[in-house]
Amino acid sequence: MTRIAIPEGGMSLFDHQPELFAVFNRFYGTLWSEGQLDQATKEVGRLRNARVNDCNI
Repeated sequence: MTRIAIPEGGMSLFDHQPELFAVFNRFYGTLWSEGQLDQATKEVGRLRNARVNDCNI
């Protein structure tokens, strides 16, 4: 399952390491599609983490 697309313009490590991006994307897809927590709880955790780390994505 693919969750995010590769950013354009060489602004990311993943632009230079496509195999690393593929591994990350598989992990990320598994993280968000399986597990003990419901999707709403995962989303609240994701949003909190983004806010704490000042992530705009």
